[in-house]
Amino acid sequence: GSEGLRTVLVEGEAPGGQAGTSSRIENYLGFPAGLSGGDLARRAVAQARRFGVEILTPQEAVGLRIEGPYKHITLADGSEISCHMLMLAIGVSWNLLPAEGADRLTGAGVYYGASLSEAMHTEGRTVFMVGAGNSAGQAAMYFKDFADEVVLLVRGDSLGAKMSSYLVDRIESTDNIEVRLNAEVVRCHGESRLEALDLKVGGGDATESVPAELLFAFLGATPRIGWLEGLVASDDAGFILTGTDLDPATHLRDWPLERGPFMLETNVPGIFACGDARSGSVKRVASAVGEGSVSVSFMHQILSER
Repeated sequence: GSEGLRTVLVEGEAPGGQAGTSSRIENYLGFPAGLSGGDLARRAVAQARRFGVEILTPQEAVGLRIEGPYKHITLADGSEISCHMLMLAIGVSWNLLPAEGADRLTGAGVYYGASLSEAMHTEGRTVFMVGAGNSAGQAAMYFKDFADEVVLLVRGDSLGAKMSSYLVDRIESTDNIEVRLNAEVVRCHGESRLEALDLKVGGGDATESVPAELLFAFLGATPRIGWLEGLVASDDAGFILTGTDLDPATHLRDWPLERGPFMLETNVPGIFACGDARSGSVKRVASAVGEGSVSVSFMHQILSER
């Protein structure tokens, strides 16, 4: 929108995606004291609207067809929207906790991601979190100001393998955050609400049961690309391939142009991908914003050649 392109944003839930649910983002340029994901998302929406971006929400893209230079996106209500350039900034969806009883108790003590409002209701309680990435670390650091204790369950034997070092340092120096390595939730107990967890501990088959009322899971995520199947190439894990990651022998057999795909361009000319859904991307807000900005320069180049 700021580059003069007529822009439409199709959003299935709320702008901001997974970043919008982060309790605290402290490594984004320009906010030295940090800010919540929800606050960052609200600022982004206001900025986009100021540049004339049309936002369709809640609305979901369910299909895509290509006709020459035009991309026709089918929406969930049956309508279509057409464009010259398409940016796939579809983010990812949380992976589910593979523990017995977790599905039944989702929303009743078992939650995915975390929000500021949820933290405020944990006063005087012990909160369990599953995960070893920045999302889990950020949530733990925020929840520790409300809950009596935060127990971070990490399946691996190191907290620093997937988490930024500044978060690791803060967590390890916080008295009411306990980190349990080589710990995995195998069962969630409770009738109408979560009451206890069975944990596999020590990297073996031994288990222990602990009382628990609240469990927040941060188990990584995968893109929802079913509606792109057969058109946009992806890797074995379902992340969208772009640029030099595309194999000429398999992904680019039908590539119609003399030039190869631009960096961040998919196997379909004029369709780009940025952020968490892109294969090989750095899972950070700043990198997603940067990839989007770079893609816009390539879009202008393509449009100027027509």
